[in-house]
Amino acid sequence: MSEVLSAGRRALPRGYRDLARQLAIWFGFLLAYQVARGVADRDAATAFANGLKVIDLEQRLGALFELWLQGVTQSSQLLIALTSWTYWLSQFAVLGAALLWVYLRRNDSFIRFRNSILVANVLGLVGYIAVPTAPPRMFPELGFVDTLAGLAALNHGSAVIEIASNPYAAMPSLHAADSLLVGVTMALIVRGRAWKALWVAWPAWVWLCVMATGNHFWLDIAAGIGVAGVAAALVYGLPVRRPRARHA
Repeated sequence: MSEVLSAGRRALPRGYRDLARQLAIWFGFLLAYQVARGVADRDAATAFANGLKVIDLEQRLGALFELWLQGVTQSSQLLIALTSWTYWLSQFAVLGAALLWVYLRRNDSFIRFRNSILVANVLGLVGYIAVPTAPPRMFPELGFVDTLAGLAALNHGSAVIEIASNPYAAMPSLHAADSLLVGVTMALIVRGRAWKALWVAWPAWVWLCVMATGNHFWLDIAAGIGVAGVAAALVYGLPVRRPRARHA
């Protein structure tokens, strides 16, 4: 056991105590965020009215292309599976894996990366409370489709999803904000052109997927990009205070 603990200390950049601190910060935030998001403004009438305003604005701009994108996606079972699983995995599995990798392999970049994600999500929660907005999938009469409804393994009707999520949290898109922060950060710090290219493309792929599955309008994505920009400006504009190095 002592050998295992010693190997762990050598692998961890700042020891077990700092790892435990980071896990407590992250999972504590996730718990608080999900509770707050779940009980945030659930005024259905206001959310649907705001969703219609988004649709109207996009129509006025001549850019309501989400219906076309959904049509293309629905024509292929492979595209349905790829976009649906990207929607679910990007926000938790990929984001969590990126945070862990940066912590273990590029620790000097971790604090600002983590904080930018936290700030972006807090800003997003403020948006959900201030402007509850129904997503495209809630307007089937206009031709939008809930692509995830056909995914047997996991969909918006799953019990855990209903408990943890706010159905009217479309504006801004935190899928858009978080994928942008992840993609830019990873592209800057990974080595190898192929990996850099993959991470540069990651945000755009996520943005396409959240529209293709009927979960966000492009205006939601634009707002999410703005949220990511504000979060990055706030976090990277401040000096970072690091815990004292190494093992506990």
